[in-house]
Amino acid sequence: MAKMLVRDKSPLSVDAGKRPQDRTVEELLEAGVINMDKPMGPTSHQATAWVREILQTEKIGHGGTLDPKVSGVLPIATGRAVRALNLVLRSDKEYVCLMRLHRDRKEEDVRRVIGTFMGRIYQTPPVRSAVKRQMRIRTVHRLDILEIKGRDVLFRVECDAGTYIRTLCVDIGDALGVGASMEDLRRVRSGNMGEDRSVTLQDIKDAYVDWKAGDEKWLRSMLMPFEVLFDPLPRVIVKDSAVDAICHGADLAVVGVAQVDETVVKEMVVAFFTLKGEAVAVGTAKMTAEEMVKAKEGIACTTDRVYMPSGTYPKMW
Repeated sequence: MAKMLVRDKSPLSVDAGKRPQDRTVEELLEAGVINMDKPMGPTSHQATAWVREILQTEKIGHGGTLDPKVSGVLPIATGRAVRALNLVLRSDKEYVCLMRLHRDRKEEDVRRVIGTFMGRIYQTPPVRSAVKRQMRIRTVHRLDILEIKGRDVLFRVECDAGTYIRTLCVDIGDALGVGASMEDLRRVRSGNMGEDRSVTLQDIKDAYVDWKAGDEKWLRSMLMPFEVLFDPLPRVIVKDSAVDAICHGADLAVVGVAQVDETVVKEMVVAFFTLKGEAVAVGTAKMTAEEMVKAKEGIACTTDRVYMPSGTYPKMW
């Protein structure tokens, strides 16, 4: 947990808003996130459409497309949370991959060459990708070989968002001089969402049926407040008196800051939160954290995108 610098130790609190953990299931469905374990077979779009039918909600979306043959963590957002999905797209990812070499190579050679793919790598997206095919730089934070059996290599990789594992396998094969292809892939983590807490389509269906029958416990356990999507960003805690102004598009003045993540520097993208832990908006810092705490006047952050409906907090400006 990041250390917060305090500007106002006892800010005025108003009777408005609600702590994310106190929201009803209905409120969570209006702005919630489900960590779904997508099965192999359907596209991410089709799997998301099935969740829409199960939850009987109109607005739904997914964060980070998985190919039909790939399984694993697929964040699903409902209602107002859909607008915040771009935040999870920036998060780092973790995969377990089975790569098959096209010809034999000594195990020590395989381990040595794979080790060279740690750090910054250059990639060109595959032909069938949904983005423009141009060279890009991505970072492989960790690459662990789990098992080597003949030509099959099982490995775990932690990498930047937008890293193509299929391309990584091809590039490793080229570096080995024998060729290689991706045989199987599973995403085990997307940002702070891991497979250990993911739920299946069947789970979602059964939990929804239970809820309609009067038992909300299971569905509530899998519906996360949409604030989880903001976890990659450093936080600025806003006073209750400034919340509604921000909801109307106003920038955040230093007098409206209660606390700020000590890691904040100028021009960094930050998330605005209320004292109750509710996400308000995303903006750009115009001061460092220390400057926000010490300054007597000025704009601490510009407001770039608002997520909280206006009127949630009273007008105090």
